[in-house]
Amino acid sequence: MAHDKLAVLIDADNARPAIVEGLLAEIAKYGTAHVKRIYGDWTKPDLNGWKDALLRHSIQPIQQFRYTVGKNATDSAMIIDAMDLLYAGRFDGFCIVSSDSDFTRLASRIRESGLTVYGFGERKTPEPFRTACDKFIYTDVLVRVDEGETEAAPKPRSAKELRGDTRLMNLLRNAIEAGSDESGWAGLGPVGSILNKQSPDFDSRNYGYAKLSGLIKGIGLFETEERHIGNGKHIYVRPKSGKK
Repeated sequence: MAHDKLAVLIDADNARPAIVEGLLAEIAKYGTAHVKRIYGDWTKPDLNGWKDALLRHSIQPIQQFRYTVGKNATDSAMIIDAMDLLYAGRFDGFCIVSSDSDFTRLASRIRESGLTVYGFGERKTPEPFRTACDKFIYTDVLVRVDEGETEAAPKPRSAKELRGDTRLMNLLRNAIEAGSDESGWAGLGPVGSILNKQSPDFDSRNYGYAKLSGLIKGIGLFETEERHIGNGKHIYVRPKSGKK
């Protein structure tokens, strides 16, 4: 997957410059950004904060004038460019950075063509857009602490808080059961894949844990086991006895 060719399209009206470092580091996990474009009206002072970031990271600004108040010309320009890039047939996936539900149909259309869609947006992002993506990452988990942002990444939740989150517990139990063998053990890798299919916006960082293994250990209702298979280490998980 790391060799996938990705097109990164950023809605400057719906994203903050503070995310750019973490955003590009996250995208690098999924592939290589062959196209990096950001859309907005660059004649307006409210986008000035982006300009240094664009130069540092070779992101191409696309000018889109706001012809009419209340109409989002930026969205239209992004959608047209995305379709052009899709038809070019040079990419394996798209990264759409916005909190706007206007991109829901675009994400669905790209997936219909067999390409992967990674969405990035704020917590306010409407559910239809989040679920239209293969994977959706909340941008607050990408903000570096040294950026001085008021919206910091979530702090680790306590075991009591995690156990009280019915949706989280159901997701985890269902994923572990679906990925388990006869003895009840499930590989953490497959569990993560099942979780992502069940809920595209699932991310252990949303609960304050850098990795899924840390989240599962933090809950305290599952036992984990590290196994050496081939040249690598693999983590397996199952419910503790009597805690299924």
